[in-house]
Amino acid sequence: MSIAEALLEKGLITPEHLSAAMELRKSKGVRLDRALVRLGCIDEEQLLAVTAEQLSMEMVDLSEVDIDVEMLRSLPAKLVYRKHLLPVAQCDGTLTVATSDPFDLYAFDELRLLTGLEVKPVLAPTEQIDRIIKTHYGVGGETIDDMMSTDDVEVVNGPAEQTEDLLEMAQEASVIKLVNEIFLEAINERASDIHIEPFENDLSVRYRIDGVLHTMAVPAQIRRFQSAIISRIKIMSKLNIAEKRLPQDGRISIRVGGKQIDVRVSIIPMLYGEGVVLRILNKSQLMFTLPDLGMAEDNFGTFRQLISRPHGILLVTGPTGSGKTTTLYAALQDIVSPQIKVLTVEDPVEYNLTGVNQIQVAPKIGLTFGRGLRHILRHDPDVVMIGEIRDLETAEAAVQSALTGHLVLSTLHTNDACSAATRLLDMGMEPYLIASTLEAAMAQRLVRTICINCKEPYEPDHRALPADLELEEGQVLYRGAGCRKCRQTGYRGRTGLFELMVLDETIRQKIMSRATTGEMLTAAKAAGLRLLREGGWMKVRAGLTTPEEVLRSTKL
Repeated sequence: MSIAEALLEKGLITPEHLSAAMELRKSKGVRLDRALVRLGCIDEEQLLAVTAEQLSMEMVDLSEVDIDVEMLRSLPAKLVYRKHLLPVAQCDGTLTVATSDPFDLYAFDELRLLTGLEVKPVLAPTEQIDRIIKTHYGVGGETIDDMMSTDDVEVVNGPAEQTEDLLEMAQEASVIKLVNEIFLEAINERASDIHIEPFENDLSVRYRIDGVLHTMAVPAQIRRFQSAIISRIKIMSKLNIAEKRLPQDGRISIRVGGKQIDVRVSIIPMLYGEGVVLRILNKSQLMFTLPDLGMAEDNFGTFRQLISRPHGILLVTGPTGSGKTTTLYAALQDIVSPQIKVLTVEDPVEYNLTGVNQIQVAPKIGLTFGRGLRHILRHDPDVVMIGEIRDLETAEAAVQSALTGHLVLSTLHTNDACSAATRLLDMGMEPYLIASTLEAAMAQRLVRTICINCKEPYEPDHRALPADLELEEGQVLYRGAGCRKCRQTGYRGRTGLFELMVLDETIRQKIMSRATTGEMLTAAKAAGLRLLREGGWMKVRAGLTTPEEVLRSTKL
């Protein structure tokens, strides 16, 4: 029985799937089994399980196999990458090799000639094989191997570098491929930022995934190509490759698998070269709606009422990367309608919102937040969203907008909700203007959620828990054991913690008298304010996150 017949018999594919795959084989020359996977008729693991059964081969889970690193690195990187072959064991003159393609007999022959051993193939999914190869050879390992073995790329270091040399290096096919691989790996890993950091004898590449930095495995030789990599990024973002003494900012727009990806580029000169941080903005990513943010039911209802008010200012506060803009986008999506005109002034415009008029600030030509806001009021908006209140000019424009009957949504860099009014006072705003226009301030943080694939209950040691975490007797908490899906961290995805302060008459009086943040906090608590940390403990008790995550993101 053929593999296609076995798949049909098991009900894993339909005759229509088979016909479509045969059509693809005829038109594109794609092998039938691969055509079925490419068309999404069946996933690779299911196909390999049936293939193993039909060919009497063993299928292995590589996450449970101890890889002999020395044996792996003894093979040429080019062969391992090109053929997706992973040696897993060697015994009595036989080399056991994991592959996702049992029909590539030439690869096994090549391996047999190189090692002088008999080759026994076992089956494993491509994703598992690639992950282990990248872990041990590093991202771009094959490209680095090619670059080291060719004279096409001249490695230039030190102060004698010439612009022409850098330009030539950065446009080499191998350098372009290496930078593309760094981008692709980051997108596949759901990274929000890429950090490329030069040290004395090393070039570090780190990805920020779910708010935490992870060092990526890269070949040691990558340090030799530092200048070429950074010059390539500068060319992509239209920056001056000859300028190495001053910080530079730019932007790259790329397409990956039909998706539009915007990348913000920041380059700063450091002791051992230029450091690069790339912020990845996936414009085609599904945006969060208000219910997705993770607000508690009472905060959710109050927040929805606030964004439905006809005028006033609503501020979302928190440090960089705490999800403030995402919250404002979710709020706009909730209230936008044909009856309401919404205008935004942003730097940058991170996502395109249907039905919302979005303006990108351009400080170089004088289009700042403050100036943009003053002009858009002539466009008769009902709701205005300002990306960030950075200075007195923007704060005054926001207050004037609220006083003239507009609802203003914006963000502010403060650590808690009560500090929002204090921050505006520090900017130079008059207390009576803040008290009469500010409706609410909401502080927020992001905490990682427990991976649903490896989530497990455990009985906590109450002596090791924070004193302010209240648990019922015998209450079970949850944690992630670590698996392939979450990179062995036990966490996958994030949710928000929220601290919503709605201004009442007492708090307004505190602002008028220029009270301290502590005094305002006391008044807000008396009015029912729930702190970020208390919201975190609610999510711990609900089994969504861990005490360690709440401690990492909040303070007493």
